[in-house]
Amino acid sequence: MEELVVKLGADGVHKKVISPGKGELSSFPNGTKVKFHYRTSLCDGTLLDDSRSMGDRSKPMELILGKKFKLPVWEQVVTTMREGEVAEFTCDVKHTALYPMVSLSLRNISRGKDPLEGQRHCCGIAQVHSHHSLGFPDLDKLQANPQPLVFTLELLQVLPPGSFQMEIWAMTDDEKLEAVPHIHEEGNSLYKSGDIDEASEKYYSAIACLKSLQMKERPGDETWIKLDNMITPLLLNYCQCKQLQGQHYEVLDHCSSIINKYDDNVKAYFKRGKAHAAVWNEPEARADFAKVVALDPSLEPSVAKELRAMEERIREKEKEEKGRYKNLFGYSGKASAAATMG
Repeated sequence: MEELVVKLGADGVHKKVISPGKGELSSFPNGTKVKFHYRTSLCDGTLLDDSRSMGDRSKPMELILGKKFKLPVWEQVVTTMREGEVAEFTCDVKHTALYPMVSLSLRNISRGKDPLEGQRHCCGIAQVHSHHSLGFPDLDKLQANPQPLVFTLELLQVLPPGSFQMEIWAMTDDEKLEAVPHIHEEGNSLYKSGDIDEASEKYYSAIACLKSLQMKERPGDETWIKLDNMITPLLLNYCQCKQLQGQHYEVLDHCSSIINKYDDNVKAYFKRGKAHAAVWNEPEARADFAKVVALDPSLEPSVAKELRAMEERIREKEKEEKGRYKNLFGYSGKASAAATMG
């Protein structure tokens, strides 16, 4: 243990134990899965990320050692920790240059978005030195001015190789392609049984997996298009789940991204029309529903049903608002009349 800490120090990483763990230190062979919570801060104490408070997906970080994670220093430091240990690692800038891209992916995941959103089709180093915005001011600032970071980790669990089912992200490219259809079917089964949350997670995992493969291809090439054709139905299924969960603005974003590439995708227009209707965008909803009928006239009865439902909701809303205003002006009018008579 002491030897490992000394080695870290020589490599520009300073470790400070905050709470000691229990048991013996694992040997951490390649293929070991580690689960941990993390907090990332600047050296002045400014907080960047905290896995315990990252949206609906505030789950522990999981790494499989030896799988070449984008931030190698995390693999390096966890091998000096015991289960249950909390430690602070101050890391030189040579270890932290890629953190903005890693953070972007983790933040996207926590918000239910594509983990690769905002990353261009180029290598990580080129991304770090480019000047495009990542969509977060703190990450833009860190990308423009790389600096040492402090990682506070709590090691929750160490699972030896062979003791767990391999996650998609830890598979080879061929294994991913083979697994995605099975995960798609699992999502469909969960959806049919009414388990919308779990179905959504399955679709999301499969999409993220295919996106990671697609990033290795040149946009528009045959393989890129093939992968995109696999992603689209998964994304539409994911949107169906999000619609049922009331996440209408997320549905608008994803369906618009599909329509921007495939302007004849009837399902995308239909789902986007329903999402527009749900958030009171009546003109946009009508335009999308009109496009659905133009592309597939057989869907006219379904569209008519959605339009009737939207119109009924609008009438109810207007009736409700009239009642509120009537009461408001009614009381105001009486008060005004009384004041005049006095």
